[in-house]
Amino acid sequence: MRWTHLLAVGALSVSLAACTTSPTGRSQLTLMSDEQLDQMGAQAFAQYQQELPTVGGTPLRYVQCVTEAVVRALPERERNQNWQVKVFASEQANAFALPGGYVGINTGLLQVARNQDQLAAVIGHEIAHVLARHANERASTETATQLGLSAISSAAGMQGAGGETMMAALGMGAQYGILLPFSRRHESEADTLGLTLMADAGFDPRESVALWNNMSAAGGASPPAWLSTHPSHGQRIGGLEAGLGEAMARYEQARQAGRTPNCPRP
Repeated sequence: MRWTHLLAVGALSVSLAACTTSPTGRSQLTLMSDEQLDQMGAQAFAQYQQELPTVGGTPLRYVQCVTEAVVRALPERERNQNWQVKVFASEQANAFALPGGYVGINTGLLQVARNQDQLAAVIGHEIAHVLARHANERASTETATQLGLSAISSAAGMQGAGGETMMAALGMGAQYGILLPFSRRHESEADTLGLTLMADAGFDPRESVALWNNMSAAGGASPPAWLSTHPSHGQRIGGLEAGLGEAMARYEQARQAGRTPNCPRP
C-alpha cells in the first residue's frame, strides 16, 4: 500500500467522526468542543497581554466602536459573547480575534488601516475566522495528519536512518500539501465572510480593497503563495473585488436600515 493510502486510512476514522460545515458550505474536520476552543482563546489572550503593553484612551475607544458595530452583524451565539477588545503597543501591523470573544489590534495596524471602514475590513476578517471555527479546523487537521504519519511509520516499519529520512520527507509533504493549503483556504474564506460582515455592519466594503493596497505598499518581499499560509496580496485583492457586487448590495441595505457607524479615528 502506498504511503498516501496509509495516510488517508490513518485519518479516515477521525475525519468521519467529526465532519461539520463552514458558513460557506465547505466540509470541515472539527475534533474539539467550543468550550475547549474558548478556553484556549482566553489563555492565548492572557499570554498576549503579558507580552505586549496595552493602550487605552482614544485608540481603544475607536477600535471598540468599530468592533461593536461588526459584532452586531454576527449570528446570535457569537453576537451575545462578552467580546473583549485590547489595543497593543506594537509597530507590527497585526490583528487577531480568538474563540471566546477576544479581539486584539496592534497600533501599527492603525497606521495602515486609514479609516473606520478599512479597520472594519480587518476586524471583520479576523472575527470571520472565529465564526467559521478555523482554529478548531486547523488544530484538528494537524492532529489527524500526525495520526496518519504515525500510522505510516508503524505500518511500514520505518526505523533507522532511512526511515527517519522518509518520515521527514513525508512530514514535509504533509506540511506543504495539507496544512498550508488549508490555511490559505481559511484566509480566503475569512475574506469572503469578513466582506459580508463589514457590509452588514454598515461599513463600505470597497475599502477592503484599499486596505490591501495599503498593506501591499507597506509590506516587504513575500514568499511564493504556495509556501505561505496566506494568499498573495494580488490573490487577496482579486478575491475581494470578485465579491464586491453582493457586498455593495448588502451595504446599501444596511445604510437604508440606518446602520451607519460613526467611529472617530484618533
